[in-house]
Amino acid sequence: MTEIAHELAETVSSADAAPGSGWVAGVSAGLAAALVVKAASRSKGWEAAEGARAQALELRDRLLALAGQDVRAYERALSALEQRDASLERSLVRAAEVPLAIAETAADVAVLAAEAAEAADGAARADASAAAALASGAARAAVRLVEVNLVTLQEDERLGRARRAADAASEAAGRALAAQP
Repeated sequence: MTEIAHELAETVSSADAAPGSGWVAGVSAGLAAALVVKAASRSKGWEAAEGARAQALELRDRLLALAGQDVRAYERALSALEQRDASLERSLVRAAEVPLAIAETAADVAVLAAEAAEAADGAARADASAAAALASGAARAAVRLVEVNLVTLQEDERLGRARRAADAASEAAGRALAAQP
């Protein structure tokens, strides 16, 4: 396990532009969803555990796919910036849409994790609380990317959506962290 984590850290630490913070936010939120899967799998006394597990698996897979999409969108935006071609605005908007989806999906993870933190069995609640905190952080990171990519479009509704998602994730994380262990 340590080798896998080290490889992952080395990849992110490289001087290459990608993978960048959008990919890290997507993967982090995906790992948060995986913790919810773990919490649900370890909770025999939680009636809704199987449904939460299925939902968390779906969110995990969506976030990991979004992380991959973010790398491609970011690389296209960087290329358009270098070339200063006509596709620049379209590339930046696309580079904002993927982190927006990451923020909204991470918020869904945080809400589900908060429910798990309140309902899961014993020690599994700690995993769920940690998942909510991680998902909230990932949502906040993704919001920053939406802001950067839409810097010339300040009134864009996507920015408001991203911020609302991060706020919802933060509220859910607070609820999860306040749940009794």
